[in-house]
Amino acid sequence: MNTSPLRRPFDSNRAWQRAVALIKANRDLLLALAGVFVVLPAFAVAILLPPPALAEGADLQAALATMGEYYRENAPALVASGLFHLAGTLAMLALFTDASRPTVGQAISTGFKRMPTVIFAQIILGAAVGSMLLVPMILGDAMKSPGLTVLGVSAGLGLGIWALVRLSLIAPVVMVEALANPAQALRRSWHVTEGNALRLLFFFGLVFIAFLVSTAVIEGLVHALVLLVAGSQAAMLVSTLVATCVQAAMTVCFTAIGAASYWQLTGEPGGETAQTFS
Repeated sequence: MNTSPLRRPFDSNRAWQRAVALIKANRDLLLALAGVFVVLPAFAVAILLPPPALAEGADLQAALATMGEYYRENAPALVASGLFHLAGTLAMLALFTDASRPTVGQAISTGFKRMPTVIFAQIILGAAVGSMLLVPMILGDAMKSPGLTVLGVSAGLGLGIWALVRLSLIAPVVMVEALANPAQALRRSWHVTEGNALRLLFFFGLVFIAFLVSTAVIEGLVHALVLLVAGSQAAMLVSTLVATCVQAAMTVCFTAIGAASYWQLTGEPGGETAQTFS
């Protein structure tokens, strides 16, 4: 098998156009998946399990303790919501990448089948990135050197972002190539993104910032308008619903971008044959 880097230059404009085309071609099915798997669980968590408000002037240690307690108490519901979100994302990927044009039910089934591999691969990635931040903090604290801690954490953060970009195509890799081994999925994503990390980081970053700004602006405007008409309680509910809808749109967009980026870096379906990897 050929395991040399693909080294296809990434074209963000072409990836964006392809992502938009994928969304338009599956608009109705995506609305159903996003509504059930993203909007509903996110809205339920936001309303039923809102994160605690941090006391004004609270130091970092107190804030971390408060948030830690919140996550410990609500872990089952938060994990269930996250898994539901992942299942929806993988079902969307099945729609985007399966040439047989699956139904919603078939896409959901495929997503659930592939989910364990993606979960374990993400756990490995999360542990690796977490260690890049935790080790410098431990060493800096042991050496009583705040400067060394800041330097180490900054370096770890940079390495972590780089690793996240290089391994950003885990889900498309698993869905398209039906990989069952998490380590193989990690290696394959690393292989596919070789030579394009900076281009991918810039592209993903621009889209992410655009959604952050859009969410803040739209949520703020809706909250202000509903507050004037129906009061604070209604404003909170409506603005939360709007925020979860924008989150769903971001999920759909990034899922389509992931599929489009995968196809571009490995070979368009029906065009160049994607290189295999083992």
